[in-house]
Amino acid sequence: MAAPANTALITADPVVLGLLAVTLGLVFWTSSRPQGFWKRFYTYVPALLLCYFIPALFNSVGLIDGNASGLYPMARDYLLPAALVLLTIAIDFQAIVRLGPKAVVMFLVGTLGVMLGGVLSFLAMRLLLPESVAGDVWRGMTTVAGSWIGGGANQAAMREVFEVPGDLFGQFVAVDVLVANVWMAVLLFLAARGPMFDRWTGADTSAIEDLKRRIETYQAQHARIPSLADLMLVLAVGLGAMGLSHALAAPLAGWIAALPAEWNLDDYSLTSSFFWLVVIATTLGLALSFSRARLLEGAGASRVGSAMIYVLVATIGMHMDLRALADRPELFLLGLIWITVHALLMLGVAKLIRAPLFFMAVGSQANVGGAASAPVVASAFHPALAPVGVLLAVLGYALGTYCAYLTGIALQALATG
Repeated sequence: MAAPANTALITADPVVLGLLAVTLGLVFWTSSRPQGFWKRFYTYVPALLLCYFIPALFNSVGLIDGNASGLYPMARDYLLPAALVLLTIAIDFQAIVRLGPKAVVMFLVGTLGVMLGGVLSFLAMRLLLPESVAGDVWRGMTTVAGSWIGGGANQAAMREVFEVPGDLFGQFVAVDVLVANVWMAVLLFLAARGPMFDRWTGADTSAIEDLKRRIETYQAQHARIPSLADLMLVLAVGLGAMGLSHALAAPLAGWIAALPAEWNLDDYSLTSSFFWLVVIATTLGLALSFSRARLLEGAGASRVGSAMIYVLVATIGMHMDLRALADRPELFLLGLIWITVHALLMLGVAKLIRAPLFFMAVGSQANVGGAASAPVVASAFHPALAPVGVLLAVLGYALGTYCAYLTGIALQALATG
């Protein structure tokens, strides 16, 4: 089947990339103003949120077409692994371990919130608009559960397991993308107000602050004006590790896929090359943090990695289309109820166990957004914290199929009971 024609005003990816680069530059230039209107503006609106929303606006008004662009796959497959390596070079692995169990607890609560949210949103819509959840709608909801707990591989698995019709699958992909992106925007907004949230929950953020302080101290002690040789070494390490990750991920995923089907290894996303790509890249970064490559942090390794993350943020924003609300608005209402249940459960448990906002936000995004965007939310708190998002997202891949399947069985019982 031929791909739909690109009707956007700007269709050439080099031009779109230039537009995104200029947009990011303007956001950071205005956010760096020491006084005046922009100083007041960015007191309330995080710069990272604009890096995400302005490309979404470009896409929504038809200036560009995110779905027809190859920039997001490029950023996801090339820049994200390189950024993970560069952001992990100076990480203190023992300090991550010292963050404690609350990070995992909040992640698991996020998983439970997606499962419970699916059931409650179905019941709520059956009460409000019974026709909106009639027929096979429950089948489409299983794919959202797979995506929001795990990722694309888990979503595809649910489509096959519950035999979701193609048109219904497409509609729920739109619900998945738009609602998940709205929620990510909320998390980025909250990230700028972390201290206020942590005072409300009474959270002990000493371990997180200790990790950030260690990174900042290391940067201050080793910081230098980078030479061209320094920058080329930073790129060599980041892009070299990215290339090695790709070289290992694809054959490893293929080898695992060839193992006996009855082992059901695809249920854990072990046959997904992207799964292995982020795992290998993060592992390489952690391994390099024990070597002399760690000294590249003084030349700005994490800053280069952060720049790559911001390009990724812009390409993620390109996929948000507010016009999609007009197709089947009742499904988006279902999605909003669903994510609200997830959010309320996360907030309630965070208050109960006094978890910091960082754990709540990253635990949620590791579920709903996965490995491509969890480090984005984590780095909104501090670039050094990006690997925490990846580690939790990888856990989501393992749980995705099983938990989404259980959600699907519950939805099926409600729909046919």
